[in-house]
Amino acid sequence: MPTCRQILLTSCLLPIYYVAAAEPKNCPSIQDDKARLACFDAYHATNITSNDETPSAQSTEEIRRNLNSTIVADGDPVEIATVLDKYWELTEAEKRDRFVFRSYLPSFFLPVHFTSNINSQPQSPGKELGPNNNNYRQLEAKLQMSLRTKLATGVLLPNADIWFAFTQRSMWQLWNAQDSAPFRSTDYQPELIYIIPLSKSLGELGDGWRIRLLQLGIAHQSNGQSEPFSRSWNKIYGGLALDKGEFGLNWRYHQRISEDLEDDDNPDLIDYIGSHELTATWLPGLSTAMLIWRNDLSNISQGSWQLDMSYPVDSSKLDGLRWHLQLFSGYGETLLDYNIRQHSVGIGVMLFNF
Repeated sequence: MPTCRQILLTSCLLPIYYVAAAEPKNCPSIQDDKARLACFDAYHATNITSNDETPSAQSTEEIRRNLNSTIVADGDPVEIATVLDKYWELTEAEKRDRFVFRSYLPSFFLPVHFTSNINSQPQSPGKELGPNNNNYRQLEAKLQMSLRTKLATGVLLPNADIWFAFTQRSMWQLWNAQDSAPFRSTDYQPELIYIIPLSKSLGELGDGWRIRLLQLGIAHQSNGQSEPFSRSWNKIYGGLALDKGEFGLNWRYHQRISEDLEDDDNPDLIDYIGSHELTATWLPGLSTAMLIWRNDLSNISQGSWQLDMSYPVDSSKLDGLRWHLQLFSGYGETLLDYNIRQHSVGIGVMLFNF
């Protein structure tokens, strides 16, 4: 039975990354005979189980050592691929075809999503006040779909790639029969992402931590509505990702691209949602946990935090449906709600993995 780290997919953990075991498809490319055999041994070590399909303590310890080390043969280290390597195809051995769509951010359906402060009359500076919909219910559904594809490889730097991603997030008044279950809000975000792998010599931080990549991006986000409910912004961002064993950290800084005041749907958006985004993830076993904190650092009382946790519906099918629990507190769960403080909880399923 494969271990959780082998099968669990980084789409459920955003761009945060965990160490994974070697795959046999990469082993034949290793030139050194001893290193090649060690690679196969490392893979099979992660699949050792006892008769009751539960890994023994000895095999579990072997797995842990394999996951957090490199293979050494004749003094030359051969690195075991991490999930980050596989997810963003950071090494030559992990490169795959272009124009193949894969998942990006978590894709989930939360049919039970309760919001403490439903925004029945959204407003923004400089915009006329729209109609008040008192029929909106605090209990609704939340749906997110997110995909990406690689457009070009080896751009400017070795193994550096350009990706295109698209994310759609909707708040659906599923339980509102009075208004025929309308979609209260839908946000769309296309983006271009430039991923730059870092060598071990440049990324090593000590104590097991290592920076795996640098990232640059440009994105547009809007809700596709007309005045006075139109909300949109453009941004460029930069950041880095690092990991240590079952822990991962990802930091991004978002710089808004300025607009003419008369064209700006939400001039104070960054004041509420923040320009810094820090994501911490933990993969202790079958379960996953991800905590996202967004803030502008100039006003700690603004921004938001979001906690996502998942667990497989069937523990024998780790790449299948997963139960998904989401907690949110702060500003900007949707663009329409960017200046409204809300607390929400949602329960449902993660739809698919990468």
